[in-house]
Amino acid sequence: MNATPNGNFSPNPGPNPGPGRADIWQQRWQRFSAAAVRAFHAYGTWLVSITWRRFFVLALALIVIVAILHDLPPFTWTFTERVEVQPPRVVVLPPALTSPPAPPAGQTTRTEPPSKTQQTGDLQIVIGKDGIRITPRSGAAASAASAASSPGSSIEIRLPPGEISNAIREAVEEARREIEDAARQSRQDTEQAVRDAEQAVRDAEQARRDARQARRDAENAIAELSREQGKPRMTTRQTRVGIGDVMMQFTLLWVFASALLKYTYKGRMQAEVKAAQATETAEAESLKRQVVEARMAAMQAQVEPHFLFNTLASIDHLIETDPPRASQMQKNLIALLRASMPTMREANGDGASNGKGGVRDLGRELAVIRPYLEILKVRMEERLATDIQVPDGLLSAEFPPMMIQTLVENAIKHGLEPKAEGGTLQLKAEIVHGKLQVTVADTGLGFGKAATAGTGVGLANIRERLQLLYGPKATLTVAENQPSGTVVRITVPYKTVEGSFA
Repeated sequence: MNATPNGNFSPNPGPNPGPGRADIWQQRWQRFSAAAVRAFHAYGTWLVSITWRRFFVLALALIVIVAILHDLPPFTWTFTERVEVQPPRVVVLPPALTSPPAPPAGQTTRTEPPSKTQQTGDLQIVIGKDGIRITPRSGAAASAASAASSPGSSIEIRLPPGEISNAIREAVEEARREIEDAARQSRQDTEQAVRDAEQAVRDAEQARRDARQARRDAENAIAELSREQGKPRMTTRQTRVGIGDVMMQFTLLWVFASALLKYTYKGRMQAEVKAAQATETAEAESLKRQVVEARMAAMQAQVEPHFLFNTLASIDHLIETDPPRASQMQKNLIALLRASMPTMREANGDGASNGKGGVRDLGRELAVIRPYLEILKVRMEERLATDIQVPDGLLSAEFPPMMIQTLVENAIKHGLEPKAEGGTLQLKAEIVHGKLQVTVADTGLGFGKAATAGTGVGLANIRERLQLLYGPKATLTVAENQPSGTVVRITVPYKTVEGSFA
């Protein structure tokens, strides 16, 4: 607490808080962005300063260097570590046990060998009055009777009764032997089939035992593999880490961006250079225009007082000797001053500011020239004759101010006044090849031949003003007149001025 002069207490204001954290970061960001912009412009300027050939050589060298370094430390490194690896889980299915094929429908699965109760000579041949009958031998008489009555269980040969001969006996004996041979062969085939069946049964039993053993082996292998799957094993692994993998891509991107920047930044710099040159040219032209206008204003300031004093002196003299001529001369002077004052203001102020040097129509220029020539005709009397040929249609044409007045003053001062007999001054305006041409011609002594010949500053100022206003589209030519004198022509583009003086 601090005591105030009136005895009250006020809290301590405390220390002045500094800038906040946000302001500090903002200032840092501004400095960083400004430095980045400067670096960008410096890099762009350097790219523009080198040739494309040097740029491609440097880019190729950079790519080669990056290709060599991207696998070397410290850009890329490799380290080894031991890790536990879980073995893959493998599921092994046991082989399917094959069983003996099922017997066909209608057959039994009994594999016991057939009965061997058959004996040789199991056929009985009976020859009687009814013929020859061959039947299987059986142990009961009922079976024989049954076989005799059955047509499909015996072989019966019938002969005519009472015909028994040796041929029949031989035939019967032959048939018996063949039947016994067939029966013997059938028994052998049957016994071989029985033996083959017994061997097949034994092979099937062995195959079944082998299948059972294979199944037990498969089950044991599956159990062992299942036990091994749950045990992790240790292995070594190498890991490659670094920025070398992206260095080549980044380098290629940098080269491409630099080429694009070089191409675009060059155009920007050229545009900036052209803009700077245009600005310098405009400023130089503006300075030149101001210098020229200042010269014209200074010349006007020198000419006007001299001409004004001479005219007033002439009026004072004519008031005593010839009052009507003095009155006419005074009216012309008033008209001259009324027409000249706006021209001088435009040349000294408004004209310089609008960049046109006070360009106005040709009619306003003639409004100054006509009273000026009338005053000079009063002073020079019969020694000065004038001829003005300006069509009314050209009075609205655009023309720089004070140029015709300067040419007329030079023609009279350096051509007609020094000549004893005087001469004629001609002012003419016409359209030549689409341009406005103003001609001031005199029949005086000629250009540079009078004792009062000037230094040509007026013509130089006119030529410079035309160059600033129209460039090469305007010309100023000076030539000798016939039989004597000088002809000066000013040619400017033909334009009309809105609201012109007519």
